[in-house]
Amino acid sequence: MTALVLREDKDGCAVLTLNRPDKLNALNVALFAALEAHVDAIAGQTDRVGLVILRGAGKCFSAGHDLNDISAGEKPPRPHFQAGVIEKLANLPQPVMTAVHGHCYTGALELALAGDLLICSENAKFADTHARWALSPVWGMSQRLPRRVGLPKAREMMFTCRTYAGREAEAMGLANICVPDAAFDAELSKLAAAILANSWHSHRANKALLTDTDGLPLAAGLSHEIARSRGVGPDMAARIAAFQNKTARIS
Repeated sequence: MTALVLREDKDGCAVLTLNRPDKLNALNVALFAALEAHVDAIAGQTDRVGLVILRGAGKCFSAGHDLNDISAGEKPPRPHFQAGVIEKLANLPQPVMTAVHGHCYTGALELALAGDLLICSENAKFADTHARWALSPVWGMSQRLPRRVGLPKAREMMFTCRTYAGREAEAMGLANICVPDAAFDAELSKLAAAILANSWHSHRANKALLTDTDGLPLAAGLSHEIARSRGVGPDMAARIAAFQNKTARIS
């Protein structure tokens, strides 16, 4: 049986690939179960995984929640199962980057928004179509989308159900970076390498600070930063020494 989510590790990066290309990676309960297993494993592998990338196989990231599953009355293993898996992904200690090409609609957008960073190709197509199907979000759209693009733009996306191309997503801040289709894989690898070259200790500490202080008043956030700092990482001395050796050679 073909795995519904593939995992490939390279140079400290764990790439998770949604793998239902014949169904445009439509999200069903079985796929979420496979994704949860990978996320649970990665959460305990901070020593060898410094970055997680989530992407889709074939023509697109994902066309969204599998409507056939919805109409058939899907049976998740526990209440709010899919939302919980998305929350686990978002709360991984490592940085998470979602890489979107092609369709990224509704439930797929809720999944993509779990990433700390979102990179997309020009052919990416984003939309929230809950209202088109008389549905309302339960996987995080009403909370993560306005935090990403601002409340007015979130209202526009949710009320109109219109589709936004990759460059539009970049302009509104939904995507951090949009790249030409032909350069998508190369630019994704370049960005991953840049992140992995920095301290994984700092990445985890910074992500925790940003997450824990989201929405706090400035004074409370500053107090939290001081009180909850994780201090210097075990690689600090080596990094400073390497920089000093480099500058000494240059001078």
